[in-house]
Amino acid sequence: MNFVHERDWDQFHTPANLAKSICIEAAELLECYQWGDDPRDADEGHVADELADVLTYCIQLADRLNLDMDQIIMDKLHRTADRYPVATSRGSSRKYRPLQ
Repeated sequence: MNFVHERDWDQFHTPANLAKSICIEAAELLECYQWGDDPRDADEGHVADELADVLTYCIQLADRLNLDMDQIIMDKLHRTADRYPVATSRGSSRKYRPLQ
C-alpha cells in the first residue's frame, strides 16, 4: 500500500500489529452504536470513517500474509454454507451445532 510505504510504516505493520489494529478499530466502530441499536442514532460520517479503518487494516493484513481476499472469503462462505444448510438454518440465529 503506497500510503504506508511512503511513510515508512511497513516496519510497524506486522501481522500481529495489524490484527490488533483491526480489533481496536472494530471497537471504535462498535462505539458508534454504544447507546442505541438504531442505525440512525449513529453519526454516518463517523461510522464510515471507522469502517474504512477496519477495512484498510484487513486489506493490509491480507496483503502482508499474501492472501487472496476474494478466495479466502469465498472459501469461508462455502464452509459456512455447509454448516448452515438452508433447510435447518433459515430464520434461525442458533449456532450450527444445535442445528444438526
